[in-house]
Amino acid sequence: MRPRLRCAVLDDFQTVATEIADWSPVTEDVDVVSFAEHFADEDALAKALADYDIVVTLRERVPFPASLLARLPRLKLLIASGMRNSVIDYAAAEAHGVTVCGTASSSTPPVELTWALLLGLARGLVTEHNALRAGGPWQSTVGVDLHGARLGLLGLGKIGSRVAGIGLAFGMRVSAWSQNLTKERVDEVGVELASSKEELLANSDFVSVHLALSERTRGLLGAPELALLRPTAYLINTSRAAIVDQDALLAALHEGRIAGAGVDVFDVEPLPADHPMRTAPRLLATPHLGYVSRANYATYYGQAVEDIQAYLAGAPVRRLG
Repeated sequence: MRPRLRCAVLDDFQTVATEIADWSPVTEDVDVVSFAEHFADEDALAKALADYDIVVTLRERVPFPASLLARLPRLKLLIASGMRNSVIDYAAAEAHGVTVCGTASSSTPPVELTWALLLGLARGLVTEHNALRAGGPWQSTVGVDLHGARLGLLGLGKIGSRVAGIGLAFGMRVSAWSQNLTKERVDEVGVELASSKEELLANSDFVSVHLALSERTRGLLGAPELALLRPTAYLINTSRAAIVDQDALLAALHEGRIAGAGVDVFDVEPLPADHPMRTAPRLLATPHLGYVSRANYATYYGQAVEDIQAYLAGAPVRRLG
């Protein structure tokens, strides 16, 4: 009889991982334990996972560097949601005999959250909701019209192009820029090609970030770039925190140099209770909900089960690295 394996599911904040997908195909061989708390450092993570053979991790929240993998001698299968993960040391995983697999991931949830943030900012929804519930003033904000406004997109990939389509449906003028963006691509999506990053920032009423994090995009929007935004402009970032200089963004918000920002990603996650992003003015913030939807979770965890089944059968699927 094959010895039972233990599987840890990390960052199951809503405690839904074992309910939103059917794990019964593997429960004869695997004990599944989900962790609702986040392990903030490598020591805590190494201690918690010491007795597990399989780990399921969400997106890129938990790094798996060589130092951590060396402290997990039982680990044989690491499953990451999505098919791209920049915080796993694949060479170290291979050296330690750890198979790394991924899952599909939908671009629909981050597209929808981008628009939730943008619309919330444009119509002052949080301010008006809080005032209404607390018996405050009846109408204290004046909404910003989307029709005719310019939406500038940094990135026009799967997510950016879908955000663009919704902007066009609202009657917005949509332009896009990225380092390798071509005229053919913007024509295909039906938007304008900005002549430069600087031109896009200076002439947009709303700027939304949809770039992958890389050495080229890290710190792409620093203090000089944010200074190009109009005082009436809004910045939305549902991509990666490191693309926007966090200190520069906080300064722009506190000094009122931009109208506001909608942010779903942060330099430290979960945010510490005293993190300045929690109290910044002109900020509509969500706790990295971009990928968090019922359908996406069903895909993540359902395909994690498939990955475990395939691994146990000796034929791993969706391998990463």
